[in-house]
Formats: sequence, structure tokens, C-alpha cells
Amino acid sequence: MSKPVAPDSEFTIRELSQEFDVTPRTLRFYEQKGMIHPVRRGASRVYSAIDHARIELILRGKRVGFALDEIKEILDLEPIYRGGRERIEPAIERFEARIKVLKQQREDVDHAIAELQAGLDWMRDRLADRVPTEEVRRRARAFEALAAARLDPWSSLNAE
Repeated sequence: MSKPVAPDSEFTIRELSQEFDVTPRTLRFYEQKGMIHPVRRGASRVYSAIDHARIELILRGKRVGFALDEIKEILDLEPIYRGGRERIEPAIERFEARIKVLKQQREDVDHAIAELQAGLDWMRDRLADRVPTEEVRRRARAFEALAAARLDPWSSLNAE
């Protein structure tokens, strides 16, 4: 997350590229899609604080899996609001569906972290020549079988 900027701030394409770690081409693409609206001063693009905030929201939306069209729709909530019920209800449904997907992804990540932690505990116990605790063995049975299958060829190399 970037630091807040003053409402009257202006930025060059190079400054925003560096701050958000994106290429100038990416910023021009967002402009082409109508997601940001820099003003032209000669051949240069000048980005406002609003563009800065929109870029941050675009990148955050991408990180959580939104498509650019969905992000644009979120950024353009004003037109959705003016569109009335026929535009708001589908937007609500899409937001709810995305929230459901993100919650499932969070649950999947939590489970993956737990499995990786169990595998890490198992490996640390093995390195310390300790027998893993029953809890570690219970959580890492699948990992232990996979590791044993992978380590068997290595241990036969050491025996020669």
C-alpha cells in the first residue's frame, strides 16, 4: 500500500511506474482501457492524485483476482449508481460472488500453510534426529509418504 498523497499532487509516468513497480506500458494500457485519465502537457502525461489512487485500486484488485473489466466497473461506481436497480443488482451479485471466491481462496491458503508447516516441522525433526511428535505425524502423513518416496533414491546413492 502506498502512502497517501495530497489532492493536488501530480506525477509523471516514471514516478508512478517506480512507485507501483509497473511498466510505463502498463500505465498507458490502463489509460487506454479508460481506468485512469492523465492530462497531456505537450508529449508528457501528467497523472493526478485521483489517478494515483485508481492505480493503487487497480493493482489491489488484480492481486485478489478481479479481471480488469471488473476493476473498471468498481472504479466507475458512479455510473453504476446512476444506472439504477438494473445496474446495481448485477454489480452486487458479482461482488458477492467475488467475496465468496476470495473467502474460499483464503481457506485454501490457510490449509496450504498448515500443510507446509507440518512438512517443515517434519523436516526439522528429521534434521535434529528426533522422532516427530504424534501431532506432526498426524498432520504430515501425506507429506511423509511423498518425502520418503523422493528421498529413497537419494539414500540409495549414499549407500553406494
